[in-house]
Amino acid sequence: MGKKRIIKKTEQELIEETEKVEKKMKKQASVKPKLLKRGRLYIYSTYNNTVITLTDEQGNALHWRSAGAIGFKGTKKGTSFAGSKVAEAVAETCGKMKINEVSIFVKGVGGGRDAALKTFANKGFDILSIKDLTPMPHNGCRPKKPRRV
Repeated sequence: MGKKRIIKKTEQELIEETEKVEKKMKKQASVKPKLLKRGRLYIYSTYNNTVITLTDEQGNALHWRSAGAIGFKGTKKGTSFAGSKVAEAVAETCGKMKINEVSIFVKGVGGGRDAALKTFANKGFDILSIKDLTPMPHNGCRPKKPRRV
């Protein structure tokens, strides 16, 4: 079988990767400042990615960001660090739009969900409510039959 080799990145490669992520965060879509005081943040977090959508009070999407759009690749998209970076990018957009009161709706089970919540709390937003929209089955679908080995 042989030994498994673990490929370790050098410090220079790690620095280049972080610079690439920082460049993507700065290079955001141009945002037209709207006169909104309140907004809604939808955090959708899976094991593979974190997506945050900023909407107005009626639910019309104004801006969105995901870990993949910022520059994370592969399994790094599902980490809590990636979730916090996505939240920082959306918080910057909220600052440009003069939105300081938000209602947060969380959906999913990934690691980026708690990190994003902490980031928005630390950025000084007035969080009006936090609601969990994660779908929970009420014994709906029949499970697969057990394996016989």
